[in-house]
Amino acid sequence: MTHRHLLATTATAALLFTSPLHAQTAAAQDDSSAATKPSDIIVTGSSRPERRFDVDYAVNVLSQKDVQKIAPKSMADLLSNVPGIQVEETGGEVQNVTRLRGIPTDRGYLLFQQDGLPLFQELDGYFFNGGDGMNRNDLMTDHVEVVRGGPAPIYGSSAAGIVNNITVTGSNVARGRAQLTIGDTGLYRLDAYQAGPLGHDTYYAIGGFLRYHDGYRDNGFPNDKGGQIRANIKHDLASGGSIKISGMYVNDHNSFYLPIPVANPNNPSQSLNPWINYFSGTMNSPTFENVNIKYRDGSGTVKSINRDLSNGRYMNFFNAAVDYEDHFGPWNVSVKTGFTKGKSSFDALYSTTNPQDANTFANSYLTAARTAFGSGVTSLGYAIAGTNGATPYNPYSQSGLVMSAQYRATNSNFYSWQSDASIARQFDTGLGHHDLKVGLYGAIWGETEFGVYQDYLIPVTGQPQTLDLVAYGASGNVLGYVTDNGALHDASTLAQGKVDSKMIALYANDTWDITDKLRVDAGIRQEWYHYSGWAANTTAVNLGNATTLADDATQAFTGSIKINTLSPSATNWTVGANYDVSHHLGAYIRASRLVIPASSSNMMSTSASTISSKAYQYEAGIKAQAHGSYLYLTGFYTKFSPLNSSFAAYNATTGLNNQTVTFISDVVTKGIEGDGHVKVNRFFSIDASVTVQDPQYKNLSSGTSADLSIVEGKQIIRDPKIYGHVRPTFDFDMAGNHASLYGSYEFVGRRFVDASNNTALPAYGTFGAGLIVTRNKWLFQVVADNLTNAKGLTEGNTRTDTISGQGTADAVYGRPIFGRNFRVILSKSW
Repeated sequence: MTHRHLLATTATAALLFTSPLHAQTAAAQDDSSAATKPSDIIVTGSSRPERRFDVDYAVNVLSQKDVQKIAPKSMADLLSNVPGIQVEETGGEVQNVTRLRGIPTDRGYLLFQQDGLPLFQELDGYFFNGGDGMNRNDLMTDHVEVVRGGPAPIYGSSAAGIVNNITVTGSNVARGRAQLTIGDTGLYRLDAYQAGPLGHDTYYAIGGFLRYHDGYRDNGFPNDKGGQIRANIKHDLASGGSIKISGMYVNDHNSFYLPIPVANPNNPSQSLNPWINYFSGTMNSPTFENVNIKYRDGSGTVKSINRDLSNGRYMNFFNAAVDYEDHFGPWNVSVKTGFTKGKSSFDALYSTTNPQDANTFANSYLTAARTAFGSGVTSLGYAIAGTNGATPYNPYSQSGLVMSAQYRATNSNFYSWQSDASIARQFDTGLGHHDLKVGLYGAIWGETEFGVYQDYLIPVTGQPQTLDLVAYGASGNVLGYVTDNGALHDASTLAQGKVDSKMIALYANDTWDITDKLRVDAGIRQEWYHYSGWAANTTAVNLGNATTLADDATQAFTGSIKINTLSPSATNWTVGANYDVSHHLGAYIRASRLVIPASSSNMMSTSASTISSKAYQYEAGIKAQAHGSYLYLTGFYTKFSPLNSSFAAYNATTGLNNQTVTFISDVVTKGIEGDGHVKVNRFFSIDASVTVQDPQYKNLSSGTSADLSIVEGKQIIRDPKIYGHVRPTFDFDMAGNHASLYGSYEFVGRRFVDASNNTALPAYGTFGAGLIVTRNKWLFQVVADNLTNAKGLTEGNTRTDTISGQGTADAVYGRPIFGRNFRVILSKSW
């Protein structure tokens, strides 16, 4: 990795402490007469702006100042500071894994919004998502509001939680900021924004970022390159309302890190670090910057496409939105509408099979090679791909292991229009005060898909070359190839399709203040969907190249399509109550149901799923604040069903655990999450966040007589029982400068790669540190992560592990956390 020592001297002063989350926003001052800070106010999940302390659900607010101190590497890194959200941020800068309160999906049904609307209607498009795949934090983000559970199912589609990015808007005072970030992983980033008056009652804001990054792992090419720009014009109306027109454009490339082998599966005590470095190694390689993938189209013609791995996940889209709010007597009216159009291409090298001994792997193809090339085949050997066997490769000169990897190439064009109109009114009755909101939400969206995967043979080493597996005769002559210029299977997967969708939703929510201490809140949302799509049918064919086995089962389009339509519906509800003992102490309870219809992308499949899932969330919270400190504790119970999974069960015929069983289960998670801020004195404070939970498989069933007890009650794949952070901060003044010296300890408990809990992902903890010095309008910051180079794995190898693990007690294959790294930030405000 280049630039690795760029910041070592500069960062020395920061290495004594770790990084705080001053982010959970102190909800109120010491008494009711104290002024409420702007960062105390939340709008997500409520009928109108309210203090965090006053609402009856779990919500966190991350201000721009908070984000500055956290200095997150990605949006997922930022969300890891919020309790109840477990994050795997090891995939790179975008499209990482977030799980909310044990919900067992890669997104956790955590809906992202920008100013109250999603950029894409569904959580996931075709190899992109509407979360951190489309939302990137920069200085144009004023603050981020994160709702966990609570009323989220009422204010968003398929939303067990909401992340709402509130953008900067202008005011009568001109202001701006420019920020430069340099990191020792080859990171160069420029952020800037400018906001101010544009005319009478009219204001503007514009900003964005440009970034180039070699990456936390050494691909041999840049990991991230590109940026975004966002702008808006707001006009205040004489009636007290406003209208805002917004636009954004994203053009960004981000490489995807996949799991790597870290130990020899045949000898787990043998580290593979000499061949693929734990912290900087990756199977990504310049070898894949010009790959040729072959498949057959519907007319019978063999097609070849060239792809470039350095293209990464390429997002290119724009969004335009209008936000109108006004008052008509006692009625508050809000109309939001937005339109997104763009394209996504995706190039990534996925892990497939676990590494194997090179001789064992070769011998497994010997019979097939003799069948194809004749009994004269005496041996199989390795050569550098494309050399016609003339450049032999000896795997035992390195690790002695080989493996397959899958190049995935996809394209998608997408669009999404979404609009929300609501009216709200407050009124008094003989028994308390009501705040009623009724709304209509609609969306029209669609996308196309084209995807082709090709499997390659590679050695176990960083930035690998591709290998040919060559069939030799007795005299060493080449008789044929198992591979085709490094390709182990030409076009092992092929897909093409299109879908257009629409939905409409009616929702209502009533907040009833029975007394000044007791509040009851209830809401309902009814959704109607319609999907119409098609998927191209495929079949396996032999492309007819007699010199290789790689094309014997190549996927091909048949020329026919499967038409799919689906019209699901969903009814979501929530009810909660809040009681404030005083301005310093309160408690709440909440129950909600979320129905998650099958996604529209199923209509681009020849085996479309029509199953809806449900998530029931129950929570009870205690909140306390005094003298600048606060504590929020929330107990939760989540039930998600149905979950479709598979595992290896006991086979009565063979007497072995080798019967692959697909089963349906519930997922039940009980837990408690807490976040707090303790202000010890004006110099020293501590922020902390922790989640303790017990995520389990429950109520398993299948259509077989398999023994399901080996999974019943086991810990959910990849979900820990504990995770969180502790972040102390020491603030002081020196020589006219204000300084914050801060630090962090972040921890993740043990997880498992498989449903049977055979192979563990061990617990880990990392230390970080930071220093911020401000003088007048200048800010200097240095940030250090994972100071001790602690080791930790996420994910495992999901292509092979989920049934029975990796055959070892601890994982030997996974996505390692990033190693020690430093960033220096310099900014100027005006």
